[in-house]
Amino acid sequence: MSELKRRPLPHDFHPPVPEFTVVSEDVPSGGTLGAAQVYSEGNTSPHLRWEGAPEETRSYAVSCYDPDAPTGSGFWHWSLFDIPASVTELPAGAGSGDMKGLPEGAVHVRNDYGTRDFGGAAPPPGDGPHRYVFTVYAVDQEKLGPDGDASPAVVGFNLRFHTIGRAQLIAEYEVPAEG
Repeated sequence: MSELKRRPLPHDFHPPVPEFTVVSEDVPSGGTLGAAQVYSEGNTSPHLRWEGAPEETRSYAVSCYDPDAPTGSGFWHWSLFDIPASVTELPAGAGSGDMKGLPEGAVHVRNDYGTRDFGGAAPPPGDGPHRYVFTVYAVDQEKLGPDGDASPAVVGFNLRFHTIGRAQLIAEYEVPAEG
């Protein structure tokens, strides 16, 4: 993918905060997304586990963002917040399907597909590799503020002021050109 096409990451414009660690049994950091996280195949939110967040953490938020989508504004695949501070792992599927494993009190807002869940990768054929940025935010309050009717942009605005730590992993996915 050309460097000209690479767009900034969603938190490049936020103040720097301490980093912590996030790992996944489903998303290889620096690798390629598997079929389970592709919209037309499994469309399943991945397993995520994190550690090392600041002691002052009162809740977490999780997002998945494609900065390389040809929209001018990227594409939000997942935006989840108000995850209790006692939760440091989401099983695969917690943000999709029957939401098994979704912590009580966690709030989904609509992704750019228009649904309140995880929506998998679906870049246009031949558009080259897209980056899928999975971010876990440590938040300084139990309730971030927005409700389930907010947009991912409003959630991001609130995270700008309440994030005290951040962990991310990035994987790529592309659909070859047809024909």
